[in-house]
Amino acid sequence: MHYFSNPDSTAYARMTGFFYLGIAVAGGFSIAYVPSQIVVAEDAAATVANIVNRNGLYHLGIAGDVVVMVFEIMAMTMLYFMFRPISPTLSFAAAMSRLSMVSVMSAMLFFHAGADLLAHSDAVMTNFSAEQRADVAGLLLEMHRAGVWIWQVFFALHLVLLGYLVLKSERFPRVIGLGLIIGAWGYLGDSVYAFAFPDVDWLGNLRIGLLAIVTISEVSFALWLLIRGPEAPRGAQQPALA
Repeated sequence: MHYFSNPDSTAYARMTGFFYLGIAVAGGFSIAYVPSQIVVAEDAAATVANIVNRNGLYHLGIAGDVVVMVFEIMAMTMLYFMFRPISPTLSFAAAMSRLSMVSVMSAMLFFHAGADLLAHSDAVMTNFSAEQRADVAGLLLEMHRAGVWIWQVFFALHLVLLGYLVLKSERFPRVIGLGLIIGAWGYLGDSVYAFAFPDVDWLGNLRIGLLAIVTISEVSFALWLLIRGPEAPRGAQQPALA
C-alpha cells in the first residue's frame, strides 16, 4: 500500500493517473456507448425491447457506472492530498464538488434499476398495460438522463478548482490547467443547453468545442500523472552532488 503513502511520489501520481484514466474508459463505455445501443429516442417500446434483448449489455453499462464511482472516490481522495499543500480550502472544495457529483450518479442508478424491472417483470404495475409500463420505463430513463445535467454542474466546479490548483502548483504543464478551467464551462454549458435552451444553436456548438477542450485536457492530465508524474515541488531539496 506504499502507493498511497506519499502524495509527492511518482508512484502516488501514477496510481492517481490510473484511476483517472480508468474513469475515462469506464465512463466512455457506460455513459456514451451503452445508451447509444439501448435508448431509441422518442420510442419507449423500442427502448424496452432493447433492454430485454440486450440485457447483458445493459447490465454491463450499470457495472461500468459502478466502476466509475469507485474510481472517482479513489481519484478524488488522492487529488485532494496531492493538492492540499497548494490550498487546503480549495483542494477540499474540489473534492467535495466531485463527491457531490458521485452522489448524484449513485442516485441515478435507481432509475436504471427501475427501468430494468419494468422491462422484465409483469408483477409490477399490474394494472398498467405493456405499453404503459414501457412509457414509465422511458420516463425513468429520461430522469436518469436529467441526472447527468445535475452532476455536470458539480463537475464543472471541480474542474475549475482543479485547473487552478494545477496552475498554482507549477508541477504540471500550464496548458493542462488552462484547458481544465476553460473546458469546464462546456459541462455547465451542456446542462444549460439541454435543460433550458435546446434550440440555441450557437450555445450547442460552443459547448461541443469546450467539451472537446476539457476532454483532451483531462486525458492529458491523467496520462501525465500515469506516465511522467508531477515535477518536484518548488523549494524541494535536490540531492547533493558527489
